[in-house]
Amino acid sequence: MRDKNKKWAVKLEGVAKSYRLYQDKPTLVEKLIKRSRNEKFYALENVDLVFKQGEKIGIIGPNGSGKTTLLKIIAGITTPNEGKVKTRGKIVSLIDLGAGFHPELTGRENIYLNGLLIGLSKEEIKQKIDEIINFADIGKFIDMPVYTYSTGMKLRLGFSIAIYADPDILILDEGISAGDKDFQEKMWRKVEVLFKKNKTIIMVTHWLEFLKDYLEKTVLFHEGKVIMFDKTEKVLDVYLKKYLK
Repeated sequence: MRDKNKKWAVKLEGVAKSYRLYQDKPTLVEKLIKRSRNEKFYALENVDLVFKQGEKIGIIGPNGSGKTTLLKIIAGITTPNEGKVKTRGKIVSLIDLGAGFHPELTGRENIYLNGLLIGLSKEEIKQKIDEIINFADIGKFIDMPVYTYSTGMKLRLGFSIAIYADPDILILDEGISAGDKDFQEKMWRKVEVLFKKNKTIIMVTHWLEFLKDYLEKTVLFHEGKVIMFDKTEKVLDVYLKKYLK
Protein backbone atom coordinates (compact mmCIF):
# COMPACT_ATOMS: atom_id res chain seq x y z
CA MET A 1 0.00 0.00 0.00
CA ARG A 2 2.82 2.39 0.91
CA ASP A 3 4.48 1.82 -2.52
CA LYS A 4 1.26 2.91 -4.29
CA ASN A 5 1.33 6.20 -2.41
CA LYS A 6 4.82 7.07 -3.60
CA LYS A 7 5.03 10.01 -5.98
CA TRP A 8 6.56 9.50 -9.38
CA ALA A 9 10.07 10.80 -10.02
CA VAL A 10 10.34 10.10 -13.77
CA LYS A 11 7.61 9.59 -16.38
CA LEU A 12 8.16 8.65 -20.02
CA GLU A 13 5.12 8.64 -22.29
CA GLY A 14 5.42 7.36 -25.86
CA VAL A 15 9.09 8.34 -26.02
CA ALA A 16 10.97 7.67 -29.26
CA LYS A 17 14.43 8.64 -30.48
CA SER A 18 15.25 8.11 -34.14
CA TYR A 19 18.09 8.90 -36.51
CA ARG A 20 18.37 8.99 -40.28
CA LEU A 21 20.86 6.49 -41.70
CA TYR A 22 22.19 7.55 -45.06
CA GLN A 23 23.46 4.51 -46.93
CA ASP A 24 25.01 6.35 -49.91
CA LYS A 25 25.37 9.88 -51.17
CA PRO A 26 22.14 10.73 -53.01
CA THR A 27 22.53 11.02 -56.78
CA LEU A 28 21.56 14.15 -58.69
CA VAL A 29 18.32 12.50 -59.84
CA GLU A 30 17.45 11.48 -56.27
CA LYS A 31 18.08 15.04 -55.09
CA LEU A 32 15.84 16.43 -57.83
CA ILE A 33 12.95 14.16 -56.89
CA LYS A 34 13.70 14.56 -53.16
CA ARG A 35 14.34 10.89 -52.63
CA SER A 36 17.49 9.32 -51.23
CA ARG A 37 18.49 5.87 -50.13
CA ASN A 38 18.15 6.21 -46.36
CA GLU A 39 16.18 4.73 -43.54
CA LYS A 40 15.07 5.73 -40.07
CA PHE A 41 16.74 3.95 -37.16
CA TYR A 42 14.92 3.92 -33.82
CA ALA A 43 17.26 3.94 -30.82
CA LEU A 44 14.10 4.04 -28.67
CA GLU A 45 10.55 3.31 -29.75
CA ASN A 46 7.26 3.97 -27.91
CA VAL A 47 8.75 3.84 -24.39
CA ASP A 48 6.25 4.18 -21.51
CA LEU A 49 7.80 4.00 -18.03
CA VAL A 50 7.16 5.40 -14.55
CA PHE A 51 9.86 5.39 -11.86
CA LYS A 52 8.77 6.30 -8.33
CA GLN A 53 10.63 8.43 -5.83
CA GLY A 54 13.27 6.47 -3.94
CA GLU A 55 13.26 3.50 -6.33
CA LYS A 56 16.54 1.94 -7.44
CA ILE A 57 16.15 1.00 -11.09
CA GLY A 58 18.45 -1.11 -13.27
CA ILE A 59 18.53 -0.88 -17.06
CA ILE A 60 19.77 -3.96 -18.93
CA GLY A 61 19.75 -5.39 -22.43
CA PRO A 62 22.05 -6.42 -25.26
CA ASN A 63 24.53 -3.90 -26.66
CA GLY A 64 22.84 -1.31 -28.85
CA SER A 65 19.40 -1.82 -27.31
CA GLY A 66 18.94 1.86 -26.33
CA LYS A 67 19.99 1.84 -22.67
CA THR A 68 22.35 4.82 -22.67
CA THR A 69 20.04 6.75 -25.02
CA LEU A 70 17.30 6.36 -22.40
CA LEU A 71 19.59 7.73 -19.65
CA LYS A 72 20.56 10.72 -21.79
CA ILE A 73 16.92 11.53 -22.53
CA ILE A 74 15.94 11.37 -18.84
CA ALA A 75 18.95 13.54 -17.95
CA GLY A 76 18.08 16.10 -20.63
CA ILE A 77 21.36 15.59 -22.50
CA THR A 78 19.41 14.70 -25.63
CA THR A 79 15.76 15.17 -26.57
CA PRO A 80 13.26 12.65 -27.93
CA ASN A 81 11.77 12.96 -31.41
CA GLU A 82 8.39 11.86 -30.06
CA GLY A 83 6.68 11.61 -26.69
CA LYS A 84 7.02 13.35 -23.33
CA VAL A 85 9.57 13.12 -20.51
CA LYS A 86 8.67 14.47 -17.07
CA THR A 87 10.94 14.56 -14.02
CA ARG A 88 10.41 15.69 -10.44
CA GLY A 89 13.34 16.91 -8.36
CA LYS A 90 16.99 17.74 -8.94
CA ILE A 91 18.68 15.47 -11.49
CA VAL A 92 22.38 14.72 -11.60
CA SER A 93 23.80 12.66 -14.43
CA LEU A 94 27.05 10.71 -14.17
CA ILE A 95 27.22 9.88 -17.88
CA ASP A 96 29.32 12.49 -19.68
CA LEU A 97 31.39 14.01 -16.89
CA GLY A 98 33.24 17.18 -17.77
CA ALA A 99 31.25 17.82 -20.96
CA GLY A 100 29.74 21.03 -19.57
CA PHE A 101 33.00 22.70 -18.52
CA HIS A 102 34.01 26.06 -20.00
CA PRO A 103 37.63 25.56 -21.11
CA GLU A 104 38.71 29.17 -20.47
CA LEU A 105 37.46 29.20 -16.87
CA THR A 106 39.36 27.74 -13.94
CA GLY A 107 38.25 24.59 -12.15
CA ARG A 108 37.04 26.70 -9.24
CA GLU A 109 34.99 28.93 -11.56
CA ASN A 110 33.56 25.87 -13.31
CA ILE A 111 32.37 24.52 -9.96
CA TYR A 112 30.16 27.61 -9.66
CA LEU A 113 29.06 27.45 -13.29
CA ASN A 114 28.18 23.73 -13.21
CA GLY A 115 26.65 23.96 -9.75
CA LEU A 116 24.26 26.68 -10.90
CA LEU A 117 23.36 24.67 -14.02
CA ILE A 118 22.32 21.64 -11.95
CA GLY A 119 20.22 23.72 -9.57
CA LEU A 120 22.47 24.69 -6.66
CA SER A 121 22.32 28.23 -5.31
CA LYS A 122 25.50 30.34 -4.98
CA GLU A 123 25.25 29.98 -1.21
CA GLU A 124 25.01 26.17 -1.44
CA ILE A 125 28.04 26.05 -3.75
CA LYS A 126 29.98 28.31 -1.39
CA GLN A 127 29.21 25.96 1.51
CA LYS A 128 30.25 22.83 -0.45
CA ILE A 129 33.15 24.10 -2.55
CA ASP A 130 35.93 23.04 -0.16
CA GLU A 131 34.53 19.48 0.00
CA ILE A 132 34.22 19.36 -3.78
CA ILE A 133 37.81 20.54 -4.25
CA ASN A 134 39.18 18.13 -1.63
CA PHE A 135 37.31 15.18 -3.12
CA ALA A 136 38.46 15.95 -6.69
CA ASP A 137 42.06 16.14 -5.41
CA ILE A 138 43.58 17.84 -8.48
CA GLY A 139 45.95 20.10 -6.49
CA LYS A 140 47.00 23.48 -7.92
CA PHE A 141 45.07 22.79 -11.16
CA ILE A 142 41.87 23.88 -9.41
CA ASP A 143 42.90 27.50 -10.11
CA MET A 144 44.07 26.87 -13.67
CA PRO A 145 41.97 26.97 -16.88
CA VAL A 146 40.19 23.70 -17.65
CA TYR A 147 41.83 23.53 -21.11
CA THR A 148 45.07 22.63 -19.25
CA TYR A 149 43.41 19.59 -17.61
CA SER A 150 43.87 15.98 -18.59
CA THR A 151 40.72 13.95 -19.30
CA GLY A 152 41.13 12.26 -15.92
CA MET A 153 41.22 15.58 -14.05
CA LYS A 154 38.05 16.79 -15.80
CA LEU A 155 36.30 13.55 -14.90
CA ARG A 156 37.37 13.82 -11.25
CA LEU A 157 36.12 17.39 -10.97
CA GLY A 158 32.90 16.60 -12.86
CA PHE A 159 32.12 13.68 -10.57
CA SER A 160 32.87 15.70 -7.42
CA ILE A 161 30.51 18.52 -8.45
CA ALA A 162 27.74 16.07 -9.37
CA ILE A 163 27.95 13.94 -6.24
CA TYR A 164 28.02 16.90 -3.84
CA ALA A 165 24.93 18.40 -5.49
CA ASP A 166 22.84 16.01 -3.36
CA PRO A 167 20.49 14.99 -6.21
CA ASP A 168 16.95 13.68 -5.90
CA ILE A 169 17.51 11.61 -9.05
CA LEU A 170 20.91 10.11 -9.84
CA ILE A 171 21.51 8.78 -13.35
CA LEU A 172 24.46 6.47 -13.63
CA ASP A 173 26.22 4.56 -16.39
CA GLU A 174 28.48 1.83 -15.04
CA GLY A 175 30.96 2.59 -17.81
CA ILE A 176 31.87 5.80 -16.02
CA SER A 177 35.58 6.04 -15.28
CA ALA A 178 37.12 8.87 -13.30
CA GLY A 179 40.84 8.88 -12.71
CA ASP A 180 43.03 6.17 -11.22
CA LYS A 181 42.02 3.06 -9.32
CA ASP A 182 42.15 4.78 -5.92
CA PHE A 183 39.83 7.55 -7.08
CA GLN A 184 37.43 5.06 -8.67
CA GLU A 185 37.19 3.18 -5.36
CA LYS A 186 36.56 6.46 -3.53
CA MET A 187 33.95 7.36 -6.15
CA TRP A 188 32.01 4.11 -5.77
CA ARG A 189 32.05 4.39 -1.97
CA LYS A 190 30.35 7.77 -2.38
CA VAL A 191 27.76 6.30 -4.78
CA GLU A 192 27.03 3.47 -2.32
CA VAL A 193 26.14 6.07 0.33
CA LEU A 194 23.48 7.46 -2.03
CA PHE A 195 22.07 3.96 -2.54
CA LYS A 196 21.28 3.87 1.18
CA LYS A 197 19.32 7.13 1.03
CA ASN A 198 15.84 7.84 -0.32
CA LYS A 199 17.17 8.83 -3.73
CA THR A 200 15.83 7.71 -7.09
CA ILE A 201 18.71 5.93 -8.84
CA ILE A 202 18.59 4.82 -12.48
CA MET A 203 21.57 2.81 -13.62
CA VAL A 204 22.71 0.96 -16.73
CA THR A 205 24.78 -2.06 -15.74
CA HIS A 206 26.01 -5.43 -17.01
CA TRP A 207 27.13 -6.38 -13.50
CA LEU A 208 24.37 -8.84 -12.60
CA GLU A 209 25.44 -9.43 -8.99
CA PHE A 210 25.33 -5.67 -8.35
CA LEU A 211 21.93 -5.57 -10.03
CA LYS A 212 20.57 -8.26 -7.68
CA ASP A 213 22.03 -6.72 -4.55
CA TYR A 214 21.27 -3.02 -5.11
CA LEU A 215 18.50 -2.49 -7.67
CA GLU A 216 14.97 -3.48 -6.69
CA LYS A 217 13.42 -3.12 -10.16
CA THR A 218 14.86 -3.55 -13.64
CA VAL A 219 13.92 -2.58 -17.18
CA LEU A 220 14.89 -4.99 -19.97
CA PHE A 221 15.47 -3.35 -23.35
CA HIS A 222 15.87 -4.94 -26.77
CA GLU A 223 16.16 -3.08 -30.06
CA GLY A 224 14.92 0.15 -28.51
CA LYS A 225 11.79 -1.33 -26.94
CA VAL A 226 10.83 -2.14 -23.35
CA ILE A 227 10.53 -5.92 -23.14
CA MET A 228 9.86 -6.08 -19.42
CA PHE A 229 9.80 -3.85 -16.30
CA ASP A 230 9.42 -5.73 -13.04
CA LYS A 231 11.23 -6.85 -9.90
CA THR A 232 14.89 -7.47 -10.66
CA GLU A 233 14.80 -11.23 -9.98
CA LYS A 234 11.98 -11.78 -12.50
CA VAL A 235 13.64 -9.64 -15.18
CA LEU A 236 17.01 -11.32 -14.70
CA ASP A 237 15.41 -14.73 -15.13
CA VAL A 238 14.06 -13.70 -18.55
CA TYR A 239 17.29 -11.93 -19.52
CA LEU A 240 19.48 -14.94 -18.70
CA LYS A 241 17.23 -17.37 -20.56
CA LYS A 242 16.54 -15.31 -23.68
CA TYR A 243 19.53 -13.05 -24.18
CA LEU A 244 22.53 -14.67 -22.51
CA LYS A 245 22.33 -18.18 -23.93
